[in-house]
Amino acid sequence: MKKKIYIVEDDPKLASLLKEHIEKYDYDVFTASDFYNIKQEFEQTNPHLVLLDIHLPRYDGFYWCRQFRTISNCPIIFISARSGEMDQVMAIENGGDDYITKPFNYDVLMAKIRGMMRRTYGEYATEKQPRILDIYGFMIDLEAMEMELNNKRLALTKKEFLLLKELMQHVNQVLTREHLLELLWDDQHFVDDNTLSVNITRLRKKLQELGIENAIQTVRGAGYKMKVTWGDRL
Repeated sequence: MKKKIYIVEDDPKLASLLKEHIEKYDYDVFTASDFYNIKQEFEQTNPHLVLLDIHLPRYDGFYWCRQFRTISNCPIIFISARSGEMDQVMAIENGGDDYITKPFNYDVLMAKIRGMMRRTYGEYATEKQPRILDIYGFMIDLEAMEMELNNKRLALTKKEFLLLKELMQHVNQVLTREHLLELLWDDQHFVDDNTLSVNITRLRKKLQELGIENAIQTVRGAGYKMKVTWGDRL
């Protein structure tokens, strides 16, 4: 599967040139289109790496980098016309992994991208945390926020991913609605009981698309639990 790169650059000409150049190296490249909903676009794209400008409409790149870090550890490379040392320090302190100033050499940029990809996902990647959660052939990619069964793969939203991961890590255990609501809540968005029900319903539908039926069960008056209803199980 191709690695995905998300470009957050408000200069349409530069964004187009970056996209065209990077795609030559067999990456799937997506460019930001709604600079007021960057985090939502990021969640929908689930990129393996981000190229992020600092000077952007509404909020700057430092803000969006902090937002990305609440849901992902994917590499983030800042690209900016600002060459001051303090800007580079702020980029790192706000969650960035590298910094390159404009105008830049495309060969240098690609070397940085390939290096980041190797260290994060390839032969130089550390194995501190497993990337794949696998139960009887049903897998969740913990970095890409995608699930797979029998070579069919579907993307998950952040909330669907959090729910599925928690349920799979506690198979056959009842998880209370209060626990799952707390899991979904973040500093910016209050989550109510209806939000939990909606996301459980969406997750069930996506599981059905993979051929998994009745895996997430409602425990009346308590919450939800996951049962293995797929694959060759013991």
